[in-house]
Amino acid sequence: MLLLIATAAEPVTGDACAPPDAVGVVRTQVLLQKLDFWVRSPDYLAWELLVEYEAHPDDPALWQLARTILSSDEPDVRRYPMLRHRFGAFEQMDEALSMLIERSMVTKRHTPRGGQVGQHDYYLRARGRQVADTIVRHEPDLSWYVERTQTVVSLFKGLSPSGVKNRQYLQGDYADTPVGSYIVSITEQARGRLEELRPSAPGRSR
Repeated sequence: MLLLIATAAEPVTGDACAPPDAVGVVRTQVLLQKLDFWVRSPDYLAWELLVEYEAHPDDPALWQLARTILSSDEPDVRRYPMLRHRFGAFEQMDEALSMLIERSMVTKRHTPRGGQVGQHDYYLRARGRQVADTIVRHEPDLSWYVERTQTVVSLFKGLSPSGVKNRQYLQGDYADTPVGSYIVSITEQARGRLEELRPSAPGRSR
């Protein structure tokens, strides 16, 4: 969770609600939940890489990364299923966040909106940035989490929280998962799509 917040955080310039030592912020629980889903669901991340490759066939690195994921045991051993909630993938974050909050790495702020639920923002503090940077540089055992958080944030950079949520609903199996059920695996579907989109050899038409 710390790596995801540190990677996805945007500047806090001009934010009166930010803690004095804040160095970045992730706006809304929706965004954090949806990015977390792709980190925890390698099969769905591979699918999104293939969607991007289909739109940008001049970037074969997208297909290659999807192939790396789907040809390994990652979709099985790295997959942590999330429940389909009313607004999509959802997992209680309080336990993971409480550890970061207690150690002065992250601060969570809630902004009420009249009678509505309001917005949760997650501020990365200087201590959190220091620890995240240490993990990136000096903890090779955690390299998978570093790489995957970077891939997910880069892939969906520029989308609004609602845009990220809507992107997930474009995948049929995700959208069709009943509320209250775990979101189903699409590993085999993604492997089939991988083969359909396999780049042609140089000099041959696709």
